[in-house]
Amino acid sequence: MSPYWPSLMGGMLIGLSAALLLLLNGRIAGVSGIAGRLVQGFHILTNGAFILGLVLGPVLFLGFTGHWPAVTITASSPLLLLAGLLVGFGTRMGSGCTSGHGVLGLARLSPRSFAAVVTFLIAGVAAVALLRSLTP
Repeated sequence: MSPYWPSLMGGMLIGLSAALLLLLNGRIAGVSGIAGRLVQGFHILTNGAFILGLVLGPVLFLGFTGHWPAVTITASSPLLLLAGLLVGFGTRMGSGCTSGHGVLGLARLSPRSFAAVVTFLIAGVAAVALLRSLTP
């Protein structure tokens, strides 16, 4: 099996789920917004089903491939905690996350989503360049 098939299938499933949520419920599939609404107690059934699907994704991967997805985390726990807090702050400041802006916002030709995705990409490139310059 090609090493690209799992990524291709995952991307198609993300697009399909985002399109179905928009068409059937009229809502954007932004994970930060869905998780936030779930914590606040809004639309518990649909938001809970979406988050449950994210959690069960690796289990489905195991069922189809016979092995768990390969995940390697080399960062320390404090760095991961800081990164998570910064992502949470950024999603609030940017009125959404990469899934909402990148998957559906761009498809809807939203200028705000275009600006957000460009900002995400620039920040990602800058972070990689900074980390590579600090690593011996």
